[in-house]
Amino acid sequence: MTKQAVLIYKTLSLISGCCFFVFIFAAPATAQTRGRLEIVKDSRIDTLIARRYAPRKGGATGNGYSSFGYRVQFFTGSSRRDAFRAQTQFQEQYPDIRTYISYREPNFKVKAGDFRTRLEATKLIQQLRPQFSMLFILSERINTPLNIAPTTND
Repeated sequence: MTKQAVLIYKTLSLISGCCFFVFIFAAPATAQTRGRLEIVKDSRIDTLIARRYAPRKGGATGNGYSSFGYRVQFFTGSSRRDAFRAQTQFQEQYPDIRTYISYREPNFKVKAGDFRTRLEATKLIQQLRPQFSMLFILSERINTPLNIAPTTND
């Protein structure tokens, strides 16, 4: 083969390759039409979704919803009697705030509140500082407080 024939062969193969790719990618774009999508699923899937988002029964506040938030830990110690004493002391001063006692060997921990923001927990810590010496803010699953009356802009 001569140089001219090789050059013609390369040019034709390049042009035919480009045309091939244009044809492959351009043809489906022009052949698309609007269609209808039909979803076929088991009816039990809807039941599972409804169960997932339904309120749980038996929550500490009775509403059954929970999310992540903050609690203030105000007592840690190995004496059960001291833990209940600290809980009673707290509830006498703040009867509207729920308290929780947990035991993880060897210590009892007493926590208070179901706060959505860290700022709310910090406000409680400032109020508790004179009564309790060891105060911590803990991030954990809380019982979501109910909104008593939704605000409306009338």
